[in-house]
Amino acid sequence: MFDLIIRNANLPDGRQGWDIGLKGGKITAIEKSIVAEAGEEIDASGRLASPPFCDPHFHMDATLSLGMPRMNVSGTLLEGIALWGELRPLLTKEAVVERALRYCDLAVSQGLLYIRSHVDTSDPRLVTAEALIEVRERVAPYITLQLVAFPQDGYFRAPEGEKSLERALDMGIDIVGGIPHFERTMDDGRRSLEALCRIAAERGLPVDIHCDETDDPMSRHIETLAAETIRYGLQGRVAGSHLTSMHSMDNYYVSKLIPLMAEAKINVIPNPLINIMLQGRHDTYPKRRGMTRVRELMAAGLNVSFGQDCTMDPWYSMGSADMLEVGHMAIHVAQMGGIEDKKKIFEALTVNSARTMGLEGYGLEVGCNADLVVLQAADVIEALRLKPTRLYVVKSGKVISRSQPRIGELFLDGRPASIDPGRDYVPKMA
Repeated sequence: MFDLIIRNANLPDGRQGWDIGLKGGKITAIEKSIVAEAGEEIDASGRLASPPFCDPHFHMDATLSLGMPRMNVSGTLLEGIALWGELRPLLTKEAVVERALRYCDLAVSQGLLYIRSHVDTSDPRLVTAEALIEVRERVAPYITLQLVAFPQDGYFRAPEGEKSLERALDMGIDIVGGIPHFERTMDDGRRSLEALCRIAAERGLPVDIHCDETDDPMSRHIETLAAETIRYGLQGRVAGSHLTSMHSMDNYYVSKLIPLMAEAKINVIPNPLINIMLQGRHDTYPKRRGMTRVRELMAAGLNVSFGQDCTMDPWYSMGSADMLEVGHMAIHVAQMGGIEDKKKIFEALTVNSARTMGLEGYGLEVGCNADLVVLQAADVIEALRLKPTRLYVVKSGKVISRSQPRIGELFLDGRPASIDPGRDYVPKMA
């Protein structure tokens, strides 16, 4: 007797028409045909079942604040930073909690059940930390929320920046963050990474750094981050987010840099939506794309996962908690349109991100947690093309979100009465 059986599902590895049995919060069977009863059954009808989506880089303290206290007219990173500086003194714990919970509702409906959020610690009041620690507890039954102590105005640059970060960690924030390229000098950025990696090593915590989010090819803090990772024995526990300066770096330097990053086992987190929107703003033409070297980093064996970064906040007016939208943009910006490329992009939204976040029990195999998503698409490639409806979202073996399939009715002489974009347009492979 199973709690739930999902029948006739396609799997991310290409297997078609398999049954998935869930019991006691675990995946206990994946078979061609499960002969058993269940408390509930779902007919996937040849649609894709996937592990839930993961977002390893987000800013939940700012989400859904678009227009507060005014709009970002230029759409630039610098005006977004200025806007956040205006909004931050006005923040209340209650308002941050309310917006974050609303975002989590949206995330669940999109099959996004694992999120790592940076928490601005530059305001000594630490309202954002208090609020998101409360949110982390409230959403724990359905979303795993990791929190990063993020000195957004600079670890050294912000007044009380060092003390505020330590206080946030003492409160229970999970991860040490930083932003070396926003310190006043290159050397201050280097020193900040030394200090932050030392703190992480002493406390036994992971590290996630906003690193070289700039078009400046001489912003090379990722080199220092990799070296300090090795120095403090943090291999595999450190993430470099954005890394957009690598897009502009000299190829010879990068040929030395990437092996160092691989030695340090740096987790790389590009953010395709925000990177393509904010970078290259000082260029006329030709205009740089602004996303880091995804293909080369993957080829070198580094773990690359994609983050959403922002949704409807001072930096980014778009966003919908849809990680497939992130992957869709990554395909275009990284020019990874091949079949195998797209499979790698999908992995960067799921298993790679789970690895970055250090998730246990994640995946779609017997013994993994009974968390998964059924999508209105036949396979991972079609999912990235269509950004389809999440028909069922399952957490611990229970359906926590359900949506009706998107079916278009047609009233055209001699043409079909309806179309299902997730079924009727699947390419016929030779």
